Parts: sequence; C-alpha cells; structure tokens
Amino acid sequence: MRAAAGDVWRDYTRHVFVEGMKDGTLPRESFLHYLRQDYVFLIHFSRAWALGVVKAETHEEMLAASATVNGLISEEMKLHIGVCAEAGISQEELFSTPERPENLAYTRFVLEAGYSGDFLTLLAALAPCAMGYAEIGARLSQEANSETYCDWINTYAGEDYQASIRSVGVLLEGALVRRLGENYDQLPCWKGLCQTFSTATQLEVGFWQMGMTP
Repeated sequence: MRAAAGDVWRDYTRHVFVEGMKDGTLPRESFLHYLRQDYVFLIHFSRAWALGVVKAETHEEMLAASATVNGLISEEMKLHIGVCAEAGISQEELFSTPERPENLAYTRFVLEAGYSGDFLTLLAALAPCAMGYAEIGARLSQEANSETYCDWINTYAGEDYQASIRSVGVLLEGALVRRLGENYDQLPCWKGLCQTFSTATQLEVGFWQMGMTP
C-alpha cells in the first residue's frame, strides 16, 4: 500500500511542516494550531478505531482494535493536552476547537470507511496516519538538529508508539490473509484498498498544509 501511494507518501512524510519540526524552524503558532486540530482529529480517529471492534471477525482483531483505541485516548492525546496546557490552552478549549475543513474532510473520510466499508477498508483508511507518524518519528529522532519539538518527536519515536504500530502492521497483514488469502495483492479488490490508503495519505498532506496556515 505504501509503495502504491507513490510520491504522495513522500509528500506526507517529508512535508515542509515535518521538516520544520526537524530543524526547529516551524513557527510555534503553527505547531499549536496543528496540535489543537490534531486533538480533535484523534477524537474522531479513536471512534473510527472503535468501529474496528464492530467489524472484527476474531477475538485477536477485537483486542488489537480496542488496544489502539486505548492507546490513542490514554497516551497519545496526553501529548496534546500537556503541550497546549504549557501554552495556556486548557483541555476544555482543546475539546471545543472548531474543526477546519481539512480536518473534517479527513476524519469523515475515515469514519465513512468504517461505517460503509468492511474491516479491510477501514484499516486501509486508518493505516497511513498510524504508520506514517511512526516513520516520521523514527526518522526525526535520528535527524533532528533542534530540541524545539523534541516532545512530539520523542512521543512518536518512542518504543511504546513504535510497538503499537508494529502491532497495527501485524493486524493489517493478518486481516488481509484471513479474508483474501496469501496472494491478496493479486486480487481485484487490492487496487481499491490501495486507493483508500492513497486517499487517506493525500488527506494527511492536506492536514500538514492546514497546520502551516493558522
């Protein structure tokens, strides 16, 4: 799926917003604006992962989906709450942040994949965010030459997050094999799943771009 996304994957994982976190040149106002929008995004993203429990066919799939929901709510959102609190933005203000159109487009695309699609369609829509952030965090932890955004980088480069995303990879691979067989990438439906993945990746690009314009 990542390979099928082509150049858009690089546009996402090496966006100017990401590179600004790497070298510390990203304006703090842009970062806080992004964090507020991302907090709202994670609320909807958690709900979408919860739909994974509904769509799951095995106990293991249910456990994986529910563990991801818990990680999002209990761990990942702490970053947003903590950084924004230091900037004088309360959790109540975070929760009531008005959604930008780019945020609406992305979250509703993912939720619609869960409501109208099957488990594989939902995972294809969810995967770019989860896996892309793991890739970005791991790279920036090696390349960053500024401490300005170390909290964000360390969160996504940290072993807890990296381990959770490896579990997502196992979940996706297992779900594909279970439903489609070992040669799932040779089936007609594979193209549609890759398109869902690519669309979600393109929406990630738009999300970063939104962060550049508070």
